[in-house]
Amino acid sequence: MSSCDFGLSALGISNVGDVYRNLSVAELVEHTIMRGEGVLASNGALCVETGKYTGRSPKDKYIVDEPSIHDEINWGEVNVPISVEAFENLYRKMLAYVQGRDLYIFDGFVGADEDYRMGVRVIAELPAQCLFSTQLFIRPSQEELKDHKADLTVIAVPGLEGDPATDGIRSEAFIVVSFERRLVLIGGSQYAGEIKKSVFSLLNYFMTKKSVLPMHCSANMGHNGDTALFFGLSGTGKTTLSADPERRLIGDDEHGWSDRGIFNFEGGCYAKLIKLSRENEPQIWEALRFGSYIENVVLDDFTRVPDYDDASLTENTRGAYPVEYIPDCVIPGVGGHPKTILFLTADAFGVLPPISKLTKAQAMYHFMSGYTSKLAGTERGITEPQATFSACFGAPFLPLPPAVYAEMLGSRIDEHNASVYLVNTGWSGGPYGVGERIKLRYTRAMVSAALKGELDKVECVPHPVFKVLVPVSVPGVPADILNPRSTWADGAEYDRVARELARKFADNFKQFTDVSAEIADAGPIVED
Repeated sequence: MSSCDFGLSALGISNVGDVYRNLSVAELVEHTIMRGEGVLASNGALCVETGKYTGRSPKDKYIVDEPSIHDEINWGEVNVPISVEAFENLYRKMLAYVQGRDLYIFDGFVGADEDYRMGVRVIAELPAQCLFSTQLFIRPSQEELKDHKADLTVIAVPGLEGDPATDGIRSEAFIVVSFERRLVLIGGSQYAGEIKKSVFSLLNYFMTKKSVLPMHCSANMGHNGDTALFFGLSGTGKTTLSADPERRLIGDDEHGWSDRGIFNFEGGCYAKLIKLSRENEPQIWEALRFGSYIENVVLDDFTRVPDYDDASLTENTRGAYPVEYIPDCVIPGVGGHPKTILFLTADAFGVLPPISKLTKAQAMYHFMSGYTSKLAGTERGITEPQATFSACFGAPFLPLPPAVYAEMLGSRIDEHNASVYLVNTGWSGGPYGVGERIKLRYTRAMVSAALKGELDKVECVPHPVFKVLVPVSVPGVPADILNPRSTWADGAEYDRVARELARKFADNFKQFTDVSAEIADAGPIVED
């Protein structure tokens, strides 16, 4: 604590209670417990409940419609405009709300490559939110902290609820992004993922100005220095598959690809914990210890042992921890140009092959399509998987048109001759409710074969509907599961569902009117 306001007055923030800046992890844990806002689990992690909001609330996110960025933003259902006047009204409400309240500040960085690093500041109402930010972003040294400059600012006040009748918003929750002010205002929701993803939204705008491709992907590195990227929406396996004991983790969710290579935006990981087991995900299991932050995980009343199978609060149980908690991780989080790129999708229809190789045109088609299923709990109101298309595997966080990011990726695939694979981590043997989730050990074996170049030597056959190249054999994987049709009890029913999904792809892709014929023709075969 200090009598200094640490620059809060420049934001109009005044007459607050105590201000705490960059407290240690132990201090933030102590503050949370003393305030009755969390408890220690038996593994030492700080466990908090986030109340009504246990996942992102994308329909409550807005971008301030400011003159300098109006013509750049891809306005629509994802990027919803809010007027400057409405934003200023919410900001004034925040200034009034924080008066007399304690505030917690985290000053740090995003961008492991110092040539592209940006200063980030999180001003939080809750010490647990500050702990989350401390573990998720890049922590400064004491020397760096002295001269820290905030290029991006997030103000998180979950106790402040908006009023749809007067504030021009949909509910009591709001996440408002101002690119002109480089600031995000979050109210009404305690879910910590809103802090993380709002910073990512800012980076998805500002990094393109630096000729850096921002990517919603995890990354790891082989011991010979080969780098791989794992694209996918929440719940498709980015964190799980990149935390590979045989490879070194660079980062689990957000990266940039510059002319020097790839670099982690963050300094920590934010893993889904539902059904976590020591056997399947040993690195994540061991990372959940003192200093980690876990959300909405049910603890035993007496022992406080986490029950990762209990989804009574939400399917979207989460854990945040520094990347250093993963053994042999890459510090700083930078790597060379990737040679292997994997698109992860959780296909709830049970149609797509568990792994397939993509041509350059198919890679562009599937990147722009971004097909997966929204898994239960990832967003409010999602209680079972739903088919969805999210351009660039990250549409909720992309302020610019998808073509901007797709063109940047395509040029890098060409320049560095990267191999691209589509990996289905979803269902086999039938759709959700009939088939079964593909076993993680088989997915790991297929991914390992792709990373080692073993699939370059294997015969592949085109899928009859999706045209992707399906290997006939993969070491350590039963051959019969590689052909998804053979896993269904009724082959004719598989054909029908495959055609149905192909039509969904085609209907979605109609929105992209400015792509080449080669890319448009790389999609599935659709019967008239």
